[in-house]
Amino acid sequence: MSITGHRLRLMALLLAGALSTALAGCAADISTPAAPSAGASSPLSGEITVFAAASLKTTFTQLAQDFEAKNPGTKVNLSFAGSSDLVTQISQGAPADVFASADTKNMTKLADAQLVEGTAVNFATNILEIAVPPGNPASISSFADLAKPGVKVVTCASQVPCGAATEAVEKASGTTLSPVSEESSVTDVLGKVTSQEADAGLVYVTDIKGAGSKVKGIPFPESDKAVNTYPIAAVGTSKKKELAAAFIAMVTGDDGRKILADAGFGTP
Repeated sequence: MSITGHRLRLMALLLAGALSTALAGCAADISTPAAPSAGASSPLSGEITVFAAASLKTTFTQLAQDFEAKNPGTKVNLSFAGSSDLVTQISQGAPADVFASADTKNMTKLADAQLVEGTAVNFATNILEIAVPPGNPASISSFADLAKPGVKVVTCASQVPCGAATEAVEKASGTTLSPVSEESSVTDVLGKVTSQEADAGLVYVTDIKGAGSKVKGIPFPESDKAVNTYPIAAVGTSKKKELAAAFIAMVTGDDGRKILADAGFGTP
């Protein structure tokens, strides 16, 4: 074979080797995609519905707004009512992802019905205070004054946490009230006072603080006999468990604690 023939054969072999290496590299790239970087996670998105006790309206409205701002693409729908009413609604199939109760009793009812995901977390406490219209026309200065003849007092119904707390204070203090109205939520009691349909109403410290100049608050020492603890949990039927868990984490975390403390809630 001539020298020229040898050179041509050598060049052909080198070209074939280079082509084989390139094809092998491409095959490796196709069959083995690059692994995602450590710690990467998908951003939260979607909607959840939060059922919360009426006394949480101001704080949870703020928390929902903050949650949406920190997690673009999310939406928090809020529904407020007396805790017992919310338990009834969830038990009857109302679509809810998170439940925040104003007492442990109603959360336990939901847990007993196997409608709670995991374990509820206590995130706040609250105590009762007497709300009277500005000027305090009935001259209320103590819990016992609420039992005086002619005083129109409004309370929560006994199945509502603020009503159960009222009954506990009555028993502890030996004072029996005769309310002119028993309401299904603490906000309804406050409404009766602000509209001056009642001389006084038993609501939470946080409700009075939130009402500003619309009412006057009268603390009473017997209130420490009925401290309400607030638990929160994901609803077992929720299909948005990741989003529900993230909202609960915000409520129970530093952001939630600050907003709740500013509103007058105590720590659990």
